[in-house]
Amino acid sequence: MGFKTQGLAALGAELPIIQAPMVGTSTPQLAAAVSNAGGLGSLGLGGSTVAQARQLIQATRELTTKPVNYNFFCHQPEQPAAAREQRWLQQLAPYFAEFAASVPTHISAGYQSFVGHQAMLEMLLDERPEVVSFHFGLPSQAFIDALKQQGTQLLATATCVAEAQLIERAGIDFIVAQGFEAGGHRGVFEPTKDQRLGTFALVQRLAEVTQLPLIAAGGVMNAQGIRAALQLGAVAVQMGTAFVLCPESSASAAYRAALTNAAEVPTEVSALISGRPARGLVNRWHTELALQDTTDLPDYPIAYSAAKALQAAASAAGNQEFSPFWAGQAASLAQTLPAAELLQQIRRDLGC
Repeated sequence: MGFKTQGLAALGAELPIIQAPMVGTSTPQLAAAVSNAGGLGSLGLGGSTVAQARQLIQATRELTTKPVNYNFFCHQPEQPAAAREQRWLQQLAPYFAEFAASVPTHISAGYQSFVGHQAMLEMLLDERPEVVSFHFGLPSQAFIDALKQQGTQLLATATCVAEAQLIERAGIDFIVAQGFEAGGHRGVFEPTKDQRLGTFALVQRLAEVTQLPLIAAGGVMNAQGIRAALQLGAVAVQMGTAFVLCPESSASAAYRAALTNAAEVPTEVSALISGRPARGLVNRWHTELALQDTTDLPDYPIAYSAAKALQAAASAAGNQEFSPFWAGQAASLAQTLPAAELLQQIRRDLGC
């Protein structure tokens, strides 16, 4: 190919392609299909309990002998605030009423950050995955050192130079340079300090300040995007939206239909759905709720449980306007292909 792709062997990948973890959309079948086809498949475990995460790792291993990346959320643990949460629920009350649904009386996090999650670390030390990645920040140095000591390759998301420098100092092996174009949740460590750098600008800036191999994420859907990212200094790309329409993903029929029509619907970033900024296809969260005073939002992922309840109520009434269909800015380029065929197509187009 003529591009710098050193380090990929450590991830077990032949192609410079990593499938994004995508909690709720990635599956053992998708991750295994990508790894078996020469990329690095990923499975998002940020919303899983220890038992669920172990089961998913084992289920994936039944489908592939190749390395797979297991991803965890490293947000700062949420701070419950009952009064603030009740105010948010009351703000959402008219929307629940629209679908003849009751407003939840209580909302909670639903899942635990990997930060300080000793039981999850012990499970990983027992299962010994080849690759683990972090989003929203980093766990403690003790967690990082323990995983590195057993030979696990570590990836972490950076959205700016300062985050990349923290990742490098921590001894992580790869940086996922996530641009503002990317679908799903922004990996920014502190959401109020998001610099909103585009993928290609970010890759070039990070290439000047770090020696770690860079994985470009955001807006890359095909061989042309991959070539551009590699030309700018990345050793690989991470692609998420490109895999949503694959039959191996768990995307719902409504999600697939919305993404198929993505050329007609823009994407925007909003924190209203989960409590952290995330990019998805524009819906009423973006067009109506964004116009209200939303400065008193509950912490992530407490806010997310309210959004999921509203989504369930709306979906039961046949309305998808509150469904978080995560997608990047190049969503209209998504193809309905099995993961192996998609990678074969990209391999041919790259000439490798």
